[in-house]
Amino acid sequence: MSIFQAVIIAIVEGLTEFLPVSSTGHMIIAQNILGVESTEFVKAFTIIIQFGAILSVLVLYWKRFFQTLDFYWKLLIAFIPAAVIGLLASDYIDALLENVFVVALMLVLGGVLMLFVDKWFDKPGENQEMDWKRALKIGFYQCIAMIPGVSRSMATIVGGMTTKLSRKNAAEFSFFLAVPTMAAASGYKLLKFFLEPGGTQLLKDNLTTLIIGNVVAFVVAMLAIKFFINFLTKYGFKAFGYYRIVAGAIILILLALGVNLDII
Repeated sequence: MSIFQAVIIAIVEGLTEFLPVSSTGHMIIAQNILGVESTEFVKAFTIIIQFGAILSVLVLYWKRFFQTLDFYWKLLIAFIPAAVIGLLASDYIDALLENVFVVALMLVLGGVLMLFVDKWFDKPGENQEMDWKRALKIGFYQCIAMIPGVSRSMATIVGGMTTKLSRKNAAEFSFFLAVPTMAAASGYKLLKFFLEPGGTQLLKDNLTTLIIGNVVAFVVAMLAIKFFINFLTKYGFKAFGYYRIVAGAIILILLALGVNLDII
């Protein structure tokens, strides 16, 4: 993977990580379009650059992370379901990451759902305080996003809205929950990589690529978060739903026509 390819993939990560369009799905598609071979390092790269995206949340919302222990207790409750399932099904999830058809199909299905999300669930209650029941329910919704193309952001925001959180509050909790979730996923991938023969040396050989990828993902994610909160508050989910349907449909059509996405 060249520096140019790494930058493009990092831009895609930063743009899509906190939007309800599936960052994993878009990185898989970008990787295929760029003709990047799915090596062990490339798989690790797409996970490790999430550190840059995580940092953007910490920088933008740093005051919110200096709260009582109750804030972290709710994050832990929401994080546990995905942590357990992620550990138990890590090999199966890794296999799905290479399936462009699954990504495209989930983009379409998720897009159709998003056309109706505002109508079904945008009924915020008077009580907007996060309690453990809300946190746990959002945590279970997050598990759905382990299927590539679903979108962690979409799953957790919709999960929050089903508990009568406002779109803004549901989105912000989704951002906060991304910090332990993505940090755990990235850390686990790094640990596995270090334990594999030659893994440490491979990371050292590609350290520049990893640093550049994280910096790019950080900057782009900062801009994407600011845009998303404003857009979501004013307009809701429909535009993202239409985008997902169009993007997923194009990929499905190309696959049906026998187009090799590795060489687009």
